[in-house]
Amino acid sequence: MYFVNESLVFAMTPPGGAQALSAFLPFAVILAIFYFLILLPMKRRQKKIQEFQENLKVGDKIVTTGGMYGKITRVTDKTLQVEIADRVRIEVSRAAVAGYQGQDPVVQDSGNS
Repeated sequence: MYFVNESLVFAMTPPGGAQALSAFLPFAVILAIFYFLILLPMKRRQKKIQEFQENLKVGDKIVTTGGMYGKITRVTDKTLQVEIADRVRIEVSRAAVAGYQGQDPVVQDSGNS
């Protein structure tokens, strides 16, 4: 005849539905906070930058991420031709445009200051 302690049997049983849910709840809350505080604003910002770069057109006065000021003279799929001085034109990537002259930059400086 074997004697089994009743509390030992309950300690060995796997957690029930309510216990599993309460163990998962803190992780779900952390993921939700991470999404709303970090990922969602990052997605919105990236969408704003992409729309800005897609809407660049000939005649826009821009500033590049390198700090060069100029006027767009030609637009292609991936590059822009920018006139930086009288009859001096350079080819830059759309991603190199930080914003319009005289306005706050759309693309923020990611350098360590």
